[in-house]
Amino acid sequence: GWNKMRILAFETSAKAASVALADDGTLVAEVYQNTGLTHSRTLLAMAEHLLQSCEWSPRDVDAVAVAKGPGSFTGIRIGVAAAKGFAWGRELPLYGVSTLEAMALGLGELEGLVCPVMDARREQIYNALFRASGGTLTRLREDRAIALADLKEDLQHWAEPVVLVGDGALLCSRTIGAERLRLAPEHRRHQRAAGVALAAWASICRGEAGDGATLQPHYLRLSQAERERLARLQHTDRKDNE
Repeated sequence: GWNKMRILAFETSAKAASVALADDGTLVAEVYQNTGLTHSRTLLAMAEHLLQSCEWSPRDVDAVAVAKGPGSFTGIRIGVAAAKGFAWGRELPLYGVSTLEAMALGLGELEGLVCPVMDARREQIYNALFRASGGTLTRLREDRAIALADLKEDLQHWAEPVVLVGDGALLCSRTIGAERLRLAPEHRRHQRAAGVALAAWASICRGEAGDGATLQPHYLRLSQAERERLARLQHTDRKDNE
Protein backbone atom coordinates (compact mmCIF):
# COMPACT_ATOMS: atom_id res chain seq x y z
CA GLY A 1 0.00 0.00 0.00
CA TRP A 2 0.88 3.68 -0.01
CA ASN A 3 2.17 3.66 3.54
CA LYS A 4 5.00 1.45 2.28
CA MET A 5 6.10 0.81 -1.26
CA ARG A 6 8.49 -2.10 -1.48
CA ILE A 7 10.24 -2.25 -4.83
CA LEU A 8 12.13 -5.14 -6.44
CA ALA A 9 14.47 -3.84 -9.18
CA PHE A 10 16.41 -5.63 -11.94
CA GLU A 11 19.36 -4.25 -13.94
CA THR A 12 20.87 -6.28 -16.79
CA SER A 13 21.52 -3.75 -19.54
CA ALA A 14 25.29 -4.28 -19.68
CA LYS A 15 27.78 -6.99 -18.66
CA ALA A 16 26.81 -6.98 -14.99
CA ALA A 17 23.56 -8.19 -13.47
CA SER A 18 22.12 -6.75 -10.28
CA VAL A 19 18.97 -6.93 -8.20
CA ALA A 20 17.90 -4.48 -5.49
CA LEU A 21 15.20 -4.14 -2.86
CA ALA A 22 14.04 -0.69 -1.83
CA ASP A 23 11.56 0.56 0.71
CA ASP A 24 10.13 3.69 -0.88
CA GLY A 25 13.28 5.57 -1.92
CA THR A 26 15.57 3.82 0.57
CA LEU A 27 17.87 1.02 -0.54
CA VAL A 28 17.41 -2.07 1.65
CA ALA A 29 19.67 -4.54 -0.17
CA GLU A 30 21.45 -5.03 -3.46
CA VAL A 31 23.33 -7.88 -5.07
CA TYR A 32 25.69 -7.17 -7.95
CA GLN A 33 27.44 -9.74 -10.10
CA ASN A 34 29.87 -9.06 -12.92
CA THR A 35 31.06 -12.59 -13.64
CA GLY A 36 30.16 -13.00 -17.31
CA LEU A 37 27.59 -15.69 -16.49
CA THR A 38 24.41 -15.59 -18.51
CA HIS A 39 21.90 -13.26 -16.90
CA SER A 40 19.01 -15.60 -17.66
CA ARG A 41 20.59 -18.26 -15.45
CA THR A 42 21.37 -15.98 -12.52
CA LEU A 43 18.78 -13.25 -12.34
CA LEU A 44 15.74 -14.83 -10.69
CA ALA A 45 17.99 -16.90 -8.41
CA MET A 46 19.65 -13.63 -7.31
CA ALA A 47 16.23 -12.08 -6.64
CA GLU A 48 15.05 -15.09 -4.61
CA HIS A 49 18.26 -15.14 -2.59
CA LEU A 50 18.03 -11.40 -1.90
CA LEU A 51 14.40 -11.66 -0.73
CA GLN A 52 15.28 -14.59 1.54
CA SER A 53 18.28 -12.85 3.08
CA CYS A 54 16.10 -9.82 3.92
CA GLU A 55 13.31 -12.07 5.21
CA TRP A 56 10.89 -10.66 2.66
CA SER A 57 8.52 -13.04 0.97
CA PRO A 58 7.62 -12.44 -2.69
CA ARG A 59 4.22 -11.31 -1.31
CA ASP A 60 5.94 -8.37 0.42
CA VAL A 61 6.89 -6.82 -2.92
CA ASP A 62 4.55 -3.99 -4.01
CA ALA A 63 6.13 -3.02 -7.32
CA VAL A 64 8.74 -4.25 -9.80
CA ALA A 65 11.23 -2.09 -11.69
CA VAL A 66 13.57 -2.85 -14.58
CA ALA A 67 16.03 -0.99 -16.80
CA LYS A 68 14.33 -1.12 -20.21
CA GLY A 69 17.28 0.22 -22.19
CA PRO A 70 19.29 1.39 -23.90
CA GLY A 71 21.91 -1.32 -23.57
CA SER A 72 22.78 -4.83 -24.66
CA PHE A 73 19.95 -6.31 -26.70
CA THR A 74 20.25 -9.70 -24.97
CA GLY A 75 20.69 -8.26 -21.50
CA ILE A 76 17.68 -5.94 -21.68
CA ARG A 77 15.47 -8.67 -23.08
CA ILE A 78 16.40 -10.97 -20.18
CA GLY A 79 15.85 -8.25 -17.56
CA VAL A 80 12.46 -7.23 -18.97
CA ALA A 81 11.37 -10.88 -19.21
CA ALA A 82 12.37 -11.57 -15.59
CA ALA A 83 10.62 -8.43 -14.33
CA LYS A 84 7.47 -9.20 -16.33
CA GLY A 85 7.54 -12.79 -15.07
CA PHE A 86 7.74 -11.70 -11.44
CA ALA A 87 5.12 -8.93 -11.78
CA TRP A 88 2.66 -10.75 -14.04
CA GLY A 89 1.62 -13.64 -11.79
CA ARG A 90 1.33 -11.36 -8.78
CA GLU A 91 -0.47 -8.58 -10.66
CA LEU A 92 2.08 -6.01 -9.49
CA PRO A 93 2.74 -2.62 -11.10
CA LEU A 94 5.85 -2.79 -13.28
CA TYR A 95 8.01 0.26 -14.00
CA GLY A 96 10.35 0.25 -16.99
CA VAL A 97 12.95 2.99 -16.56
CA SER A 98 15.68 4.48 -18.71
CA THR A 99 19.02 2.76 -18.07
CA LEU A 100 20.70 6.16 -18.43
CA GLU A 101 18.43 7.94 -15.96
CA ALA A 102 18.94 5.08 -13.48
CA MET A 103 22.72 5.47 -13.86
CA ALA A 104 22.52 9.20 -13.15
CA LEU A 105 20.32 8.66 -10.08
CA GLY A 106 22.53 5.84 -8.82
CA LEU A 107 25.56 8.12 -8.95
CA GLY A 108 23.91 10.40 -6.40
CA GLU A 109 25.59 13.56 -7.66
CA LEU A 110 23.87 16.47 -5.93
CA GLU A 111 24.98 19.44 -8.04
CA GLY A 112 26.12 19.81 -11.62
CA LEU A 113 25.93 18.06 -14.97
CA VAL A 114 25.77 14.27 -15.10
CA CYS A 115 26.53 12.56 -18.39
CA PRO A 116 25.72 8.81 -18.52
CA VAL A 117 27.59 6.97 -21.27
CA MET A 118 27.37 3.31 -22.28
CA ASP A 119 29.75 1.79 -24.79
CA ALA A 120 27.66 0.90 -27.86
CA ARG A 121 30.68 -0.25 -29.96
CA ARG A 122 31.95 1.15 -33.25
CA GLU A 123 32.80 4.56 -31.74
CA GLN A 124 29.17 4.97 -30.72
CA ILE A 125 27.72 5.42 -27.27
CA TYR A 126 24.32 5.47 -25.62
CA ASN A 127 24.05 8.78 -23.86
CA ALA A 128 21.86 11.35 -22.13
CA LEU A 129 22.56 14.47 -20.09
CA PHE A 130 21.03 15.58 -16.79
CA ARG A 131 21.40 18.51 -14.43
CA ALA A 132 21.49 17.43 -10.80
CA SER A 133 20.32 20.04 -8.36
CA GLY A 134 19.51 19.43 -4.71
CA GLY A 135 19.30 15.70 -5.36
CA THR A 136 16.76 15.90 -8.20
CA LEU A 137 17.50 15.40 -11.89
CA THR A 138 16.40 17.55 -14.81
CA ARG A 139 16.78 15.89 -18.20
CA LEU A 140 18.68 18.03 -20.74
CA ARG A 141 19.09 15.48 -23.55
CA GLU A 142 16.88 12.55 -24.53
CA ASP A 143 18.33 9.03 -24.54
CA ARG A 144 20.26 8.68 -27.78
CA ALA A 145 22.80 6.61 -29.66
CA ILE A 146 25.47 8.98 -30.94
CA ALA A 147 29.06 9.05 -32.13
CA LEU A 148 31.71 10.04 -29.59
CA ALA A 149 32.65 12.95 -31.85
CA ASP A 150 29.07 14.28 -31.66
CA LEU A 151 29.04 14.06 -27.88
CA LYS A 152 32.34 15.94 -27.74
CA GLU A 153 30.78 18.73 -29.80
CA ASP A 154 27.61 18.78 -27.69
CA LEU A 155 29.49 19.01 -24.39
CA GLN A 156 31.24 22.17 -25.57
CA HIS A 157 27.94 24.03 -25.04
CA TRP A 158 28.27 23.76 -21.27
CA ALA A 159 30.62 25.87 -19.22
CA GLU A 160 30.42 23.85 -15.98
CA PRO A 161 32.10 20.54 -15.06
CA VAL A 162 30.52 17.33 -16.34
CA VAL A 163 30.62 14.03 -14.43
CA LEU A 164 30.80 10.92 -16.62
CA VAL A 165 29.05 7.79 -15.35
CA GLY A 166 28.66 4.37 -16.97
CA ASP A 167 30.69 1.63 -18.64
CA GLY A 168 31.61 4.06 -21.43
CA ALA A 169 32.93 6.72 -19.04
CA LEU A 170 36.59 5.76 -19.30
CA LEU A 171 36.45 5.47 -23.10
CA CYS A 172 34.73 8.86 -23.23
CA SER A 173 37.22 10.67 -21.03
CA ARG A 174 40.14 9.23 -23.03
CA THR A 175 38.58 10.08 -26.39
CA ILE A 176 37.10 13.48 -25.59
CA GLY A 177 39.73 14.42 -23.07
CA ALA A 178 38.17 17.75 -22.10
CA GLU A 179 39.45 19.29 -18.90
CA ARG A 180 35.93 19.81 -17.58
CA LEU A 181 35.10 16.11 -17.71
CA ARG A 182 35.29 14.23 -14.42
CA LEU A 183 35.02 10.47 -14.00
CA ALA A 184 32.56 9.13 -11.45
CA PRO A 185 34.42 6.96 -8.89
CA GLU A 186 34.73 3.36 -10.10
CA HIS A 187 32.40 1.88 -7.48
CA ARG A 188 29.65 4.35 -8.44
CA ARG A 189 30.25 4.16 -12.15
CA HIS A 190 28.39 1.11 -13.38
CA GLN A 191 24.74 0.36 -14.02
CA ARG A 192 23.15 -0.84 -10.75
CA ALA A 193 19.70 -2.00 -9.72
CA ALA A 194 19.70 0.54 -6.86
CA GLY A 195 19.50 3.33 -9.46
CA VAL A 196 16.65 1.49 -11.21
CA ALA A 197 14.73 1.33 -7.91
CA LEU A 198 15.31 5.08 -7.37
CA ALA A 199 14.09 5.88 -10.90
CA ALA A 200 10.95 3.78 -10.32
CA TRP A 201 10.34 5.49 -6.98
CA ALA A 202 10.62 8.90 -8.70
CA SER A 203 8.06 7.66 -11.24
CA ILE A 204 5.73 6.48 -8.43
CA CYS A 205 6.07 9.86 -6.69
CA ARG A 206 4.99 11.59 -9.91
CA GLY A 207 1.82 9.49 -9.75
CA GLU A 208 2.66 7.36 -12.80
CA ALA A 209 1.04 3.92 -13.07
CA GLY A 210 3.36 1.00 -13.75
CA ASP A 211 1.83 -0.84 -16.68
CA GLY A 212 3.63 -4.10 -17.40
CA ALA A 213 1.46 -4.90 -20.42
CA THR A 214 2.73 -1.90 -22.40
CA LEU A 215 6.38 -2.16 -21.30
CA GLN A 216 8.66 -2.47 -24.33
CA PRO A 217 12.46 -2.62 -24.38
CA HIS A 218 14.02 0.59 -25.69
CA TYR A 219 16.99 -0.47 -27.81
CA LEU A 220 17.85 2.78 -29.65
CA ARG A 221 20.28 1.21 -32.09
CA LEU A 222 19.04 1.62 -35.65
CA SER A 223 21.92 1.27 -38.09
CA GLN A 224 21.61 -1.38 -40.82
CA ALA A 225 24.67 -3.29 -39.58
CA GLU A 226 23.14 -3.43 -36.13
CA ARG A 227 19.77 -4.64 -37.37
CA GLU A 228 21.47 -7.45 -39.26
CA ARG A 229 23.53 -8.36 -36.21
CA LEU A 230 20.44 -8.46 -33.98
CA ALA A 231 18.67 -10.69 -36.48
CA ARG A 232 21.62 -13.11 -36.28
CA LEU A 233 21.58 -12.92 -32.47
CA GLN A 234 17.95 -13.94 -32.30
CA HIS A 235 18.75 -17.11 -34.22
CA THR A 236 21.61 -18.22 -32.04
CA ASP A 237 21.48 -19.01 -28.37
CA ARG A 238 24.33 -16.91 -27.06
CA LYS A 239 26.26 -17.88 -23.96
CA ASP A 240 27.37 -14.39 -23.08
CA ASN A 241 25.74 -10.99 -22.93
CA GLU A 242 27.87 -9.20 -25.54
